[in-house]
Amino acid sequence: MEKDFDRWNEVKKVIHAKPDDFGVHERELWWVSLGVNIGVETDGKHETFERPVLVMRAFNREMVWIIPATTKTGDVRFYYKFLYGGRAYAVVLTQLRTVSTKRFIRKIGVMESIDFEKIRGRCRSFFG
Repeated sequence: MEKDFDRWNEVKKVIHAKPDDFGVHERELWWVSLGVNIGVETDGKHETFERPVLVMRAFNREMVWIIPATTKTGDVRFYYKFLYGGRAYAVVLTQLRTVSTKRFIRKIGVMESIDFEKIRGRCRSFFG
């Protein structure tokens, strides 16, 4: 499939101009404009190149660590499956990344503490 980097670049310009005047917190699930990415990096979908993500760490009002979520899973070592709102999801642990809160579109909800702590532990294990 051909990736539309040109259209993503136009959307990215609009996102860059947005204010980042709202708070984002750990454990929250959001739709975020992740864009068109390189290789196996998780891409966004639809007009705003969005994808659901889990907020792992909020450093300040402008910068957070997120992990993209999906409904499909691969190697279980690199995914953590969870239920939210009666639907099965998985976060792609190896795709942890830093993003600007300007990319955030709309809040989905808050993950259960027990799942979040398990994900945090799994992420720590990657750092050895």
